[in-house]
Amino acid sequence: MPSEPVALDHTFTAPIGVEVKGETWACVEMPGSAEFFGTGRSVRADLTVDDVEMPNVGLMATGTGGHMVSLNAAIRRKLGKGIGDMVTVHLTRRLR
Repeated sequence: MPSEPVALDHTFTAPIGVEVKGETWACVEMPGSAEFFGTGRSVRADLTVDDVEMPNVGLMATGTGGHMVSLNAAIRRKLGKGIGDMVTVHLTRRLR
């Protein structure tokens, strides 16, 4: 875990909707993120989803080698998107 923020420039596109224990959560999964971040634990980062800035976001570990970004109803309204819609996530800084 970095002690100081680390600049990132990583972009991926994925659908909104992650299945967790039989339920679909309004999250976007970053595949291969455990290798990218070097940990299977939660990570905090600054990022944008499409053009919506999301500072200091917790990316939760999925347990399958990925991390997921939760998109609450207010963010989905700003995006004009729902479950199944594709979004582009750009990670700009890892906080811890």
